[in-house]
Amino acid sequence: MTGAACALYASRAGLDVIVVDRGPVAGGTTGAGEGNLLVSDKEPGPELDLALLSNRLWGELAQEFGEAIEYEAKGGVVVATSPGSLTALEHFADGQRAAGVVAETVAGDALYALEPHLAPGLPGAVHYPQDSQVMPALAAAHLVRTSGARLLTGRAVTEVLRTTDGTVRGVRTHSGDIHTPAVVNAAGTWGGELATLAGTSLPVLPRRGFVLVTETLPRMVHHKVYAADYVADVASDSAALQTSPVVEGTAAGPILIGASRERVGFDRSVPLPALRALAAGATRLFPFLSDVRAIRSYAGFRPYMPDHLPAIGPDPRVPGLFHACGHEGAGIGLATGTGHLIAQVLTAKTPGLDLAPFRPDRFPEETP
Repeated sequence: MTGAACALYASRAGLDVIVVDRGPVAGGTTGAGEGNLLVSDKEPGPELDLALLSNRLWGELAQEFGEAIEYEAKGGVVVATSPGSLTALEHFADGQRAAGVVAETVAGDALYALEPHLAPGLPGAVHYPQDSQVMPALAAAHLVRTSGARLLTGRAVTEVLRTTDGTVRGVRTHSGDIHTPAVVNAAGTWGGELATLAGTSLPVLPRRGFVLVTETLPRMVHHKVYAADYVADVASDSAALQTSPVVEGTAAGPILIGASRERVGFDRSVPLPALRALAAGATRLFPFLSDVRAIRSYAGFRPYMPDHLPAIGPDPRVPGLFHACGHEGAGIGLATGTGHLIAQVLTAKTPGLDLAPFRPDRFPEETP
């Protein structure tokens, strides 16, 4: 998705763009995502600033593209499961409000007016009306198509071509060389590999996650609903399996159930304990799901970075190389802001956000 957004905004800035993908559009992490466009799970700071920019840009694209990307301004509901977690959630929301997020505390009957099928007795929640969703594969394909960029699929980059002084001059693929004065690394979870091909480094690691998909149902979950401990799991550095319930309905009818996180490399095996944990968490929030069939599951690899911030902008170690990767599970939501900022720096304009927190060279170099 991030590459698609970079193509769209770079093309609209007047640049000639070529998109190179080793597979089909949305064939990697994007196609395994839920399409979440969230501000609710981000604490005040650079990532939230990027999320608010991206949220505005997604809204503009939704007005332009209509239903083509299945944009749904559904809002999010973050549920507290105990009085203590409600107090912590309200404190978290206070900081977000100061940063420009709309966060509405709800309790009692008001909570069940938002989501009538939630488990009884929950102490309260915070409603985030800015949270929304797209169908990720559709949205990525539509952004690329609308950009007018030249699309080359099924072409793996095997080398980043450089001049004798180290400046980028294009890429080499199995199907030939492509010459260009700038290369944008929007390879997601594989962004570290592409950085290595360019003679530099980026500490991107895969963080596996699963999603359960139910049978088609009438609309019974109206928002993206998740337990408050989801925020802590997102920010965790643990490599071990972590699950916290995330439940949302879709325009097509199935309910999507997440979320799990673990660092196990690119292992695509499906451990049943992880799926059972997802199902158990979802039924605690929505008891009616215990009678609903899960018809499939799928896995994806989030591009994890050690400080949970993406790499965005020029790489000072390799002139002509730009990075737009490492967004972990927020890549779809942050794609528009990232693409907009990349287009600005590619055309020598002052970026709309300070890119210093996202510098690609902010990590210490690994020593042999």
